[in-house]
Formats: sequence, C-alpha cells, structure tokens
Amino acid sequence: MAKARGDNTTLDLLTEWNPPSVAVRFTQPERVRGSSFSQRISRAVSEVLKDCGKSREEIAAAMSEYAGEEVTKNMLDAYASMARESHTISLERAFALLHATGDARIFGMELERFDLAVIPERYLGAVDDAMIEDQREQLRKSQLAARRRWKGTVR
Repeated sequence: MAKARGDNTTLDLLTEWNPPSVAVRFTQPERVRGSSFSQRISRAVSEVLKDCGKSREEIAAAMSEYAGEEVTKNMLDAYASMARESHTISLERAFALLHATGDARIFGMELERFDLAVIPERYLGAVDDAMIEDQREQLRKSQLAARRRWKGTVR
C-alpha cells in the first residue's frame, strides 16, 4: 500500500525502519574506549553495571552464587574503576557478571577485534542459512564456469 500524500502516520518501511542489531555490542563504543586493555574492560564493566538496573550489591550476590565464591560490591567498584588497573575482572567473574546482568557486551566488544561477533543463539539458523546460500552461489559460479569451458571445447 502506497503512502498517501501528506500522510505522516504511515510507516515507510524502506526509509523509516532499520533492522535491530543482531550482534551483542555497545551501541556507543566511545563510552568504552581506553588506552589499554584493562581500561577498556573497566569502562565496559562500569557501563554494564550502570545499564543493568540492579544495585551493585544485588549483582555481587548473584555473581557469588553463580561463581561459588564471594564477590563483593567493593570488588565490582574496583573492576569498574580505571584507576585500579591491577583489579581487572577475571574471565570466570566476567561470566558471573553476564549471569547476574544478562549483558554480554563485554565479550562482544573484545571479540570484534578478532572479526568475531556474539549473537543470540536463536539467530544461528539464519547464519547457517546465509553461509549455505553463499556456498550455493559459489557452486553456481563454478558450475557456470565449467559449463562455459565444456561448451567452448565441444563443437
């Protein structure tokens, strides 16, 4: 259905809609920039803690339960502080933070440096489908090239 002249209420899917991002990443990467790996991680932890909507005490309790060892609010404060470079969150505790907050952006942030992405598992089928389609296209091109070679030699 075409948009009527002067109609400001009908959504134009081609110009007004952008698909949501599938990759798990920080939408404002400048908020997690740092001059070192530990600074980036500290800023990322800080952003995750701010955006979570839970208190640091609640997050620490959930992390403690998940990790099976005590994590305190003071530890979270240290992980989120760029001034405390010797207190970088461990991988084990980063996973506990993911469990407590549901936020995997820290992992996505660093994996992007290796041309990798974190995506929700429900999209794996779409990735498989796209890879299969790419392979089909490559096979089609190979088949056409083989057909041209074959037809060119048979006369």
